[in-house]
Amino acid sequence: MALRLHLPHPTTRSAPARERRSLGARVFVVQRSGAVLVALFLLVFGLLGFAGGLDFFSTEGERILGMSSNGLLSLISVVVALVLLGAAARGPRVASTVMIVVGSLFLLSALGNMAVLRTSLNILAFEFSNVAFSVVVGLLLLMLGAYGRISGHLPEDSPYAHPHALAETDGDDGFPSTPAEFAAERAMREAEVAVVQHVASFDQRRRVAAMAQVTSRADRRRVWMSFDEDARR
Repeated sequence: MALRLHLPHPTTRSAPARERRSLGARVFVVQRSGAVLVALFLLVFGLLGFAGGLDFFSTEGERILGMSSNGLLSLISVVVALVLLGAAARGPRVASTVMIVVGSLFLLSALGNMAVLRTSLNILAFEFSNVAFSVVVGLLLLMLGAYGRISGHLPEDSPYAHPHALAETDGDDGFPSTPAEFAAERAMREAEVAVVQHVASFDQRRRVAAMAQVTSRADRRRVWMSFDEDARR
């Protein structure tokens, strides 16, 4: 019993590390799933407009999903949906940037179209429900795009935690893109600090020595992760 009381508690000690990894991985999920969900709604809205054979430039739109639409608005909705889906496929960093830009455009569209409601300049056939939708979707896209990116306390494995350090180290696109790669980046930094402070383990010293043979961050990360692959074989 006495011996058990003095044994380390790895589960409790590793909980903060798991929490940091989950926070960082959540950034990826929010960026991509948010872009996909908004895109799917816009895609359905646009395709229903095409299916209804709406006049392209009519200022008197027809009701689609509780909003007014014409052929031009249907086309714009489909194009924006495809842009969001393409951004989500490229990665969370691209999805975040695109969502912030598109969200800002939605808010500008709401203001501009509200000024021309019930006039001949209302080429998108907007009604007040469209204006409200544009405001809600614009704010939603801005919030999702900024999640995990615009904050003073980003998780350590967030893709936006150390943009300047990564940019200075890599001349190419050496940014990590998966939770495993961000975990490797964190372990690399810890090992390099341990080597400098002369407290590194044998495994940390040999990994850092191997990484010293390459220059780019992407290559250094691949060298580090190759040790993990060898250990699993």
